[in-house]
Amino acid sequence: MLDLPDPGLYRTTEPYPGQEAVFPASVLVYIGQPSNGGVKFVVRPGQNRNNRWFWGEPTTPLRSPTWARTLKQLRAEGFYTLPQDLEFEGGGKWLKNAIVQLGYNGEGQGILFVGEQREAEETNALFFSDRGMVVDDTLVDRLTWAPILPVPAAQK
Repeated sequence: MLDLPDPGLYRTTEPYPGQEAVFPASVLVYIGQPSNGGVKFVVRPGQNRNNRWFWGEPTTPLRSPTWARTLKQLRAEGFYTLPQDLEFEGGGKWLKNAIVQLGYNGEGQGILFVGEQREAEETNALFFSDRGMVVDDTLVDRLTWAPILPVPAAQK
């Protein structure tokens, strides 16, 4: 059996041999495994909705443990809290412990979207913009998971 990484998000650090055009260095990929336990696969992002990537076709069988060891594992997309204040050039800041949504760009760089409460809105909900701030891996690694209950549309 091949020694391959667990399913999840990764950033490539080297091109996939024989698939260099599809999987060059410095891109976001997802390693997955079919529910029937079949061969693990690698795939590039398909579409982005609500700051989350969705994956599609085509997938490529992952058969290179050597290349797989060069992948940089990334934290799961989702909601976290900031470990420190973030101050911005030109003014403004996000406060320590603010709720943020972690997403990624196509190069596998972390992007944070801060939660906003909109006072003019009727609903008591947080809003996350589709425009975020690219952050480095050291900040992403220090985020604290903030479990937020996902509610299917039929239960609203």
